[in-house]
Amino acid sequence: MGLMLTNTMTRRKEPFDTVEPGMVRMYVCGPTVYDEAHLGHARSSIVFDVIRRYLEYRGYRVQHVMNYTDVDDKVIHRANELGLRPLEMAESYLHEYERHLRDLNVLPAAVYPRVSTSMAQIIDLVQRLIETDHAYRADGDVYFRVATDPDYGKLSGRRSEDMRAGARIEVDERKEDAADFALWKASKPGEIAWDSPWGKGRPGWHIECSAMSLQHLGEQIDIHGGGNDLIFPHHENEIAQTESLTGRPFSRFWVHNGMLQLGEMAMSKSKGIVVTIDDFLRQYDGDVLRMIFLNSGYRSPLTYNAEVLEQAQHALERMRGALRPASPSASAPADLSASLAESAHTTRAAFEAAMDDDFNTPAALGHLFDFVRAINQARDEGAAEADLAAAQSALLELAGVLGLKLRDERRAVQGAAPFIEILIEMRQELRKAKLWQLSDVIRDRLADLGVIVEDGKEGTQWRQR
Repeated sequence: MGLMLTNTMTRRKEPFDTVEPGMVRMYVCGPTVYDEAHLGHARSSIVFDVIRRYLEYRGYRVQHVMNYTDVDDKVIHRANELGLRPLEMAESYLHEYERHLRDLNVLPAAVYPRVSTSMAQIIDLVQRLIETDHAYRADGDVYFRVATDPDYGKLSGRRSEDMRAGARIEVDERKEDAADFALWKASKPGEIAWDSPWGKGRPGWHIECSAMSLQHLGEQIDIHGGGNDLIFPHHENEIAQTESLTGRPFSRFWVHNGMLQLGEMAMSKSKGIVVTIDDFLRQYDGDVLRMIFLNSGYRSPLTYNAEVLEQAQHALERMRGALRPASPSASAPADLSASLAESAHTTRAAFEAAMDDDFNTPAALGHLFDFVRAINQARDEGAAEADLAAAQSALLELAGVLGLKLRDERRAVQGAAPFIEILIEMRQELRKAKLWQLSDVIRDRLADLGVIVEDGKEGTQWRQR
């Protein structure tokens, strides 16, 4: 039957096909970098990492683009609170998120565009929308003219008249229609701004993704992804402004992951309901978080709590247990090798069938755990090292498709603690000698290994990321 994927636009599973055979163009909305990233951000990045990994496993070439929003009301307000320059603050959070992606074993995207470096493309796109009467100017602002798009609301299923009557629509007498949305905002005193044909200002939220997707992936893409909180208004408005200009379907598939919840509340920085990625990784391996997410369908809401965390830790240990070596005195029955090879073949077929069904990772994991039991049983029955190694290699390959490394990196670092202490002492001596560059090399190399060095009033401390 081939790969089936749920399309938010049509609200049903559809056979997956692409604009260009063998090539997947995938754009995913990344974070607004104004504060520490939380596990909800991690879920979106891991969901689309798994989708990408499986598409590549199936032989597709994936051109993956994920943006960073570094120019936004939230960025400006947060920077003002902290007394920082908005772009410098955003840059620090952006680099922090890039570190998180490495810690969580998320494959790097082909491009990570950001608003601040895409301003020329954004301004050009707004100007073209004005020239084609899809947008209009109003006292330095520019608004998209929703009335020019008869299909507006097709992604979210909302009718224009309902949106106009909705209490959430901000009343602005300069708008031709209450549903019209900002493409460009005139700057206020003291705000960061760029020159444009309409005066100094900055982009509205939605235009940035249209501009960056058009620049890096072209007029038609195969997958546009993000959290389901972006369906309206963000993705709805992206569709309106992009398709009004190109006259072509923007994305073949619209794919949205469910929200992560703490108790009954979705994780939200603005509401203070968060567990940050750093908080999690200080205590647990990145594979544990990935296991939590894999145990739930990507479109479903997921509650994060102590029980879910414990289950994921236990499941991860079970899977890692299958990688134990054969007994030194192994003497396998003649048919055990063939049985283990058949189990690997059956597991691969079942794994692929599950993933072909809208990336059903809970079912795929179930098949891997069946394989884990087969490997452990074969070891108990005296499987030879060569046969066991072949099965373990198959397990590692399929687990890798899900982004699981199956290495207990925290335990490895703990075992290296005495050597880390020696390096810390060497670094302190280098700092006393004012050999700053060499001391920074030690700090950076340790960071690459997941060891964070922190200098404070109490001296130098280290911790595992």
